[in-house]
Amino acid sequence: EQAIQDFEKVLNARPDDPVAVNHVLDAVLFRELYRYNALDTRLYSKQGFLTSKQVPLTESAKRRIKELSDRAMSLSAKRLKSNPNDAQALYARGTTEGIRATYLVMVEKSYFAGLRNALAARRDHEQVLKLRPDMADAKTIVGAHNFVVGSLTLPVKAVAGIAGIHGDKKKGLEMLAEAGRAGGETNVDARVVLALFLRREGRFDDGLVVVHTLIHDYPRNFLFALEEGNLLYDAHKYADSAASFQGVISRCKQKKYPNARIEVAQLYLGDALRAQGKLQEAYEAYQAGGTAGGIADIRQRALLNAGEVSDMLARRQVALLEYRAAIALNGSSDDAETARKYLEKPYTGR
Repeated sequence: EQAIQDFEKVLNARPDDPVAVNHVLDAVLFRELYRYNALDTRLYSKQGFLTSKQVPLTESAKRRIKELSDRAMSLSAKRLKSNPNDAQALYARGTTEGIRATYLVMVEKSYFAGLRNALAARRDHEQVLKLRPDMADAKTIVGAHNFVVGSLTLPVKAVAGIAGIHGDKKKGLEMLAEAGRAGGETNVDARVVLALFLRREGRFDDGLVVVHTLIHDYPRNFLFALEEGNLLYDAHKYADSAASFQGVISRCKQKKYPNARIEVAQLYLGDALRAQGKLQEAYEAYQAGGTAGGIADIRQRALLNAGEVSDMLARRQVALLEYRAAIALNGSSDDAETARKYLEKPYTGR
């Protein structure tokens, strides 16, 4: 909220600057995504986000995002009409297109429309780099797109190549690293994406190095703190992962993180303990996450997991209570359907 207020002050002073509009737009969108836990990287380290449900933004939030993106595009177009090689205007337009792509994919689940905006963003920022090779901020979108296209399967990559869409994973990672080191306005974005891509590549130690720079620079950022534990978990370093999540929970209780999602850390702590076979401790973490308040989907998953662990501990009556509590939070979800199945037949770990 404070960031949005500050960006709006800048926009009021520079109403014709598309960059100023983009800052407000970006902050508004990411406030909404964080509100619904859509910035949790566990959603994107695998392919599950493709089938995940839409982020339920309010109509007023959607209108605000559309108004800001339309305004930014109009201002960029006005400048580019008088000078097609205006690198700052090209950069601003590409940024708006990138934000639109994020919105369309994460909120509307409109992948083809999002792809069109992502391609437009890449083209604009590639043109920026031709005009101004020193504008390292433009390497973030270009680098991310290179990695994504370079990660496609060979048949899909061949089709993309026919359409003129090319990518290179190695080049993408290098460009993101360069943007992250440059210290420009996208350096944090570049490091976040770089850490996620390194995690997807199984380069967990390299990813940890990047995440530790983010934690160092932003010690009050809950998501960056959470990411250390996520990387350690994916690296199968479950004891270290549990210790990291325990540290996050402790700092949450000390109010170290504004707007923290302690229930997320408790759920993930349960996962790390369960992976070590520490079932009673895992149950306690899940139970804490399920009853902590906060995001209903996270609480439901925690209660479902608490029921599963209870069944593994041969505490059937406790398991039944947890399953019923999970269903009560949202009876139409996939987790509720799983809980109903275990009401009929105990979870066995298979």
